Amino acid sequence: EEAAGGGSRRGGPAGERDEEGAAERGPGAAYHMFVLMEELLDKLKLLSYEEEVLRRHNMRPLSRHYFALPTNPGEQFFMFCTLAAWLITKAGRSFEQPQEYDDPNAIISNVLSELRLF
Repeated sequence: EEAAGGGSRRGGPAGERDEEGAAERGPGAAYHMFVLMEELLDKLKLLSYEEEVLRRHNMRPLSRHYFALPTNPGEQFFMFCTLAAWLITKAGRSFEQPQEYDDPNAIISNVLSELRLF
């Protein structure tokens, strides 16, 4: 049984849980990913990503909501992988920069393997 005052519903369809969960978080929950992206961009700028990543790879700067909205999944995935590789090397590990046409599953597997070592 469900406790008074809310809590997640167990046993109901997943859609019901999702809608109820969103209602419990409040109306601003839908915009949380935009706030996270803005914070991520601020942190990347503090780490000098513009000089160390964008100029080196001849890439355009990220918009404030680049990863918050699915606009070009292939480009976004490659940017994510490029940033992940750069951050891993920035943390002192050796990591080969992925190429645009590398196998996406292999790239993600390599990133996850490296992150498990931290």
